[in-house]
Amino acid sequence: MLSSGRSARSAEFTKEELPFVDSLFLLTTKKVIYCANISEDSEEDNDYVKTVKEYANKEGSEVIVLRAQLEAELAALPPEEREEFVKELGIGSTGLDKLIKSSYKLLGLMSFLTAGEKETRAWTIPIGTKAPQAAGKIHSDFEKGFIRAEIVDYQTLLDCGSFNAAKEKGKVRSEGKDYVVQEGDVILFRFNV
Repeated sequence: MLSSGRSARSAEFTKEELPFVDSLFLLTTKKVIYCANISEDSEEDNDYVKTVKEYANKEGSEVIVLRAQLEAELAALPPEEREEFVKELGIGSTGLDKLIKSSYKLLGLMSFLTAGEKETRAWTIPIGTKAPQAAGKIHSDFEKGFIRAEIVDYQTLLDCGSFNAAKEKGKVRSEGKDYVVQEGDVILFRFNV
């Protein structure tokens, strides 16, 4: 198969074969995302992009179409101007944003947030992570002494203006050890060590 130019990710292996294949550390077993760079005046579904999509489809891979020149220009803008320019273009999000989202999806990752007076931070965890293990991502003591997680979703927090305001409006909920963290959760972990 490899001699014929096919990648190992396009093959189907039995449960018995997988440990052997994994032990080879073949680069072509890794999942990929293909990026098709087109010019600003090209159609997103031109013949070259169609060819890339056909090739990627054979492997079950995703294709992101982007305009590298436009992405470079967007990256050079201050964040406020970039956001406004993206809206004016009607593209919804930048190619880089699309690539990041696809990468997270491909790797089975997601983010939750913590917010305090000094900083707001995103933490990357595998999809399906329970609250104590998410707390452990911040510090092992948080996981060991986990009591509960106080959670509000990101948009609700923005609408309310602060965690305390969201709590006063009854928008913050308390979750225990079995809670599976969701994308965009803003969490305050309660723990005792």
